[in-house]
Amino acid sequence: MDLAFSADAGSVKNANAAIEVESLTKCFRDVIAVDHLSFVLARGSVTGLLGGNGAGKSTTIGMIMGLILPTSGRVRVLGADMSRERHRVLGRMNFESPYVDMPHRLSVRQNLEVFGRLYGVVEIDARIAALARDLALEDLLDRPSGQLSAGQKTRAALAKALINEPEVLLLDEPTASLDPDTADWVRSHIEDYRGARRATILLASHNMREVERLCDRVIMLRQGRIIDDGSPEDLLARFGRDNLEDVFLDLARGRRQAQ
Repeated sequence: MDLAFSADAGSVKNANAAIEVESLTKCFRDVIAVDHLSFVLARGSVTGLLGGNGAGKSTTIGMIMGLILPTSGRVRVLGADMSRERHRVLGRMNFESPYVDMPHRLSVRQNLEVFGRLYGVVEIDARIAALARDLALEDLLDRPSGQLSAGQKTRAALAKALINEPEVLLLDEPTASLDPDTADWVRSHIEDYRGARRATILLASHNMREVERLCDRVIMLRQGRIIDDGSPEDLLARFGRDNLEDVFLDLARGRRQAQ
């Protein structure tokens, strides 16, 4: 393991880590949404963050992105402490969720220009043109974002998430509500992007086939805590199941433990 000493933290950290989460906790009044999570994600890995509704997936992603302030604990992204140094790495990260709309009155092109400038993208027109070709958006660039179909919105949101060619990509249900063909197309593009850029991806999803296809590792959450962690193959072997959906149901319903 490649290690480096962190003087400010007074501890040893993994120099190959893209994301380091240490005792991360978030409380909303009396509700503990995330309860002392700790994990390290290697650069270039794809990790699935799984759990039922209310398990803490979106809250965890929000804290990693720096959008939600933790109650306690620490997040490092690309070596930067997100509570004090997030300005150092925000330009190297991005986020996509079908539940977060871009401004409806702006065209797709205008939205991408705004986000591109926020991320300090150089030669933004060329970058938008390249994304439009890759994501089949060329005929939609000048259409108001509010007039797009669900599949078109997903492609536009993915373009927004890739506008700065992020090293760390956080995805929250990226194919929710999509038809199978469009969902498969989105997954293929995510795979291609990861391979081309060696990006680190954290994926929250309820689609177990998607997780099996995309992820090297799976972290299972329940009530804000990690209840299992391993590769899809390891989880299938430990639970004696043929697919991750059955593993998920076993864990969610407490029907059986790992063998």
